[in-house]
Amino acid sequence: MKSLNEEQSQVVVDFVAWGLDMHAYSNQELVYRTNLVLAQIGADSLVQGLVGNTDTNLSDLTDKLVAIQDISFEMDWQKNINRTQLLNIVTPTPDVLAEEFERLYAVDPEQAVKYYYFISESVENVKVKDIARNIAFTHNSKYGDIEITINLSKPEKTTAEIKAAASAPKSSYPPTALDYTNEGYLGSVTAAPRLTHRFIRDDFSGETWGWHYSPYAYFEEHAIFVNFKRQAMEMGQRTFTRLMQIVTRYPMYMVGSNADLPIVGGSILSQEHYQGGRHEFPMMKADVKQTVQLTEYEDVTVSVLNWPMTAFKISSEHAAEVVAAAEFLRRSWEKYSDESLMIYAMSTNGDRQHTVTPIAQFKDGQYELYLVLRDNGTSSEYPMGIFHPHADVQHIKQENIGLIEVMGLAILPARLLNELEKVENFLVDRAPLEEVAESHRDWAQAIKDTRQASPANVHEIVHEEVGKVFVRVLEDAGVYKSDEAGQAGLNRFIDYLTSAK
Repeated sequence: MKSLNEEQSQVVVDFVAWGLDMHAYSNQELVYRTNLVLAQIGADSLVQGLVGNTDTNLSDLTDKLVAIQDISFEMDWQKNINRTQLLNIVTPTPDVLAEEFERLYAVDPEQAVKYYYFISESVENVKVKDIARNIAFTHNSKYGDIEITINLSKPEKTTAEIKAAASAPKSSYPPTALDYTNEGYLGSVTAAPRLTHRFIRDDFSGETWGWHYSPYAYFEEHAIFVNFKRQAMEMGQRTFTRLMQIVTRYPMYMVGSNADLPIVGGSILSQEHYQGGRHEFPMMKADVKQTVQLTEYEDVTVSVLNWPMTAFKISSEHAAEVVAAAEFLRRSWEKYSDESLMIYAMSTNGDRQHTVTPIAQFKDGQYELYLVLRDNGTSSEYPMGIFHPHADVQHIKQENIGLIEVMGLAILPARLLNELEKVENFLVDRAPLEEVAESHRDWAQAIKDTRQASPANVHEIVHEEVGKVFVRVLEDAGVYKSDEAGQAGLNRFIDYLTSAK
């Protein structure tokens, strides 16, 4: 045990002051919380009479407390657990957080949301420093500006950590990284520490849901909404209703769901969850290509967007009408086939192949629900998916096209950072083609043959070419292409919609 000098003592009292600022506890708990911090850092006393303040951000104070501990950890996951043990001391408990959130919500929902985000950033549930490492740029396309990010925020595991995780005993707790049992979980070599993890609980359609902000946010205030019931993802009226309920309660946010089939869906289909946040995605800015009049839903406006994937926008002042029209469209698509375009409602094994990716928002007094048509079909030519990124663009993106990418925000893998640098070197004759990753060589050579790259413009050229590839990725995932045959097929489906009852 160690006694702290004045500078170290000031770090402790400032750290504890942050808990007051976040309404985690009252002045009555200052001594108690201070002693918890002292115990965690292995100190037995501190200089008395110091007054705490929050002029230094909480992450920097945590860095200083970790340094005072002077403990050597073999692996990063152990360091992370130690860090969250400190932060947990000043984080509001779930009940205190819920009480303060609801108090603020009753005054102004915007205040409640800002309070929760402030806490989430402060205690590192939103990894601000890591997120800042991401590379982001836009690409101007015929569909409007497309947003591109290279995701560098998630730390890579070392070889030692990978081996340790592989040899660790298997555990089913928590069952998924989304599950409510992550709240306050210590963490391990196979699971991230969640001691400071907190849900805001809500009741939607008589079921308990919780939401929190994503640690490695892909866009502003990126939130995850989780069904505590632990049921698989599904698509239909129940989902559309919940999305409407969420944007009614949180009108500052859009919210959407991944599709419920494996090729066109998200990575965790076993746990029902949605994603939302404060962002206007490129798809939401897209021009209207044509309108559709559904005779049974006269008070609803239905539009087809000028977008690389087939996207319908359904809007009305009344959420129930939007839900009804959306369910009609989904059911129609679920059973619709067009053999001339390799669109089949059922696989040869009798499995359902059609679903939608829905996104909701409340804007200018209107409930809006975007439905993007998805097809899960495969063929001998496209074994990974007919409406999946094709082989010639998988050097940039081969993963499933999920909710976020559907809306025009590319989440590209970290490997591209170094790979694209080598492409740039090749384009300006600083390196031979052999130094370019094999998967990029044809693409790099085609760029060199058609573009005049120089050290001054090569970075911009490569970003532009990446953007072009991602547009192709979205076009591959679109069921009705932006060509004559695709438009004719879309018109046939619209005729089917307007004639169906």
